[in-house]
Amino acid sequence: MSVLQGGRTRRRHGRHRPGPARRRARNTGAARHRIAWALGGLLLTAAALLGLMAVRATGPATIVFPGENVATAKRPASPPKPVRSDYGIALAPPAQRISVKLKLPLKSGVLFDVNTGKVLWERNPTEVVPIASLTKMMTALVVVAHAPPSAKVLITQDALDYTGSGVGLLPKGKHVPLLALLYGLLLPSGNDAAIALADHVAGTQSNFIKLMNARAHDMGLGCTQYTTVSGIVDEGNHSCASDLALIAHAMLEQPLLAQIVGSRSAIVPFPIKGGKLFLYNNNPLLVLRYPGTDGVKTGFTDAAGQCLVATARRGNRWLGVVLLHSGNTYAQAMQLLNAGFAAPAV
Repeated sequence: MSVLQGGRTRRRHGRHRPGPARRRARNTGAARHRIAWALGGLLLTAAALLGLMAVRATGPATIVFPGENVATAKRPASPPKPVRSDYGIALAPPAQRISVKLKLPLKSGVLFDVNTGKVLWERNPTEVVPIASLTKMMTALVVVAHAPPSAKVLITQDALDYTGSGVGLLPKGKHVPLLALLYGLLLPSGNDAAIALADHVAGTQSNFIKLMNARAHDMGLGCTQYTTVSGIVDEGNHSCASDLALIAHAMLEQPLLAQIVGSRSAIVPFPIKGGKLFLYNNNPLLVLRYPGTDGVKTGFTDAAGQCLVATARRGNRWLGVVLLHSGNTYAQAMQLLNAGFAAPAV
């Protein structure tokens, strides 16, 4: 306590017992202090969460933990049966198309506007060719249409008897999160993940392939047929650039799949030592950080060659490219996308 005297402040020494009014003021002040601390803690927590969200949005990794939305997700309804429109087929107006000279070979491809489906550039867009692991786009679509991300998938010997690329750490006899297998399917292109998911959804790979072909038929995909859940088999497993543009659009309309294919890497819960599985996307546009890249899938076999379906955003533009049997998927995708973004909007 202090008083003014002669224009100077003089502090009284000694103890002074406050009266009832002062005690009430002190209690009120203490309460306000506690409230201020609580609010401060909440603000710090909110700031930390916003910071984590910012890291997830801009950093190289998407950290996936089973949250309330995943845990309470219900089994999805049967997917709609769309009628094939001119998506991935109809050419954009002449002024909006591009002309490029690719230096390396390319058997088939399209550059298209993701929102409208209009084609800005094409080369043999309906030629039927093997598609390797681009097959897994349809695998993912069928999985999310028939099983919730919160499901647990039993790993059997069937999934361990895979060939080609794989997650490689699937624990036989254990149940693993379906969400983790979707990341394993689409980032490192795990053939073992494809088998495990197919067996979980349909009991056998052959039954799952029937679901894939039924979905392709319902979507009006005239070039597309599947004989494998992963794309490792080339014989009878094929599509064309126009069909793949529509399949990519269907994937990007699924929020979960769009999140997965747009991730450069992921850390997912997994029943192995350490409890986490680290996965990395092999999409060259994401790996080499082409601006705005947000998907979608790579593929390779000797028969299919290098294959890529990729999408990228720039401002209000959202473009996609399909490259089949390419001499260099990264160089050709970058060349086509750069030209497309430089052209007038569709």
